[in-house]
Amino acid sequence: MKVVNIVGSGSLNTELDLETLSEEIGQPQARYDPDKYPGIYLRFEKETPLITIYRTGKYIITGPTSEEEVFDLRERFLNFLSDMDVIENATDEWFSVQNYVCTEDLDQTLNLNALAIGLGLEQTEYEPEQFPGLIYRPERHNGVVLLFATGRVVITGCQSVDAAEEIFTDLKDDLAEFV
Repeated sequence: MKVVNIVGSGSLNTELDLETLSEEIGQPQARYDPDKYPGIYLRFEKETPLITIYRTGKYIITGPTSEEEVFDLRERFLNFLSDMDVIENATDEWFSVQNYVCTEDLDQTLNLNALAIGLGLEQTEYEPEQFPGLIYRPERHNGVVLLFATGRVVITGCQSVDAAEEIFTDLKDDLAEFV
């Protein structure tokens, strides 16, 4: 199983003046256009995970592919804000990992029309004119599974890799009945 994205969020427990903060950080690191979106997009380098900062002091980290990377980026972000005297002591009120996005491959092609029926119409959505994958919400789990005709699987909405692996194992068992 490959982790392709981890989302973490936290709170600085302080309100921020985003206009001033974005000017102090400067481009290309910070992008802020309140007419388009109410948050600052911050990247320390090109093609690296994104930190979105809101006026309320809440922030979201998207794009890391390991927990270590999420927590290292959080620490770097807090130190960065502390060095700018935006916050004290490089600490936040709270932080947690919210979501893992993982991919896997079943190594076989799938008939998504048949799977939509086999997995249960109550748990599936399949509208190929809208989206090429079948959306499956297994009853026993909190995650969401996207299945593609190529056999590619995307699992999202999990709070750990173990949870995603458990969903994939159960999915393979469920599919054994229909494939």
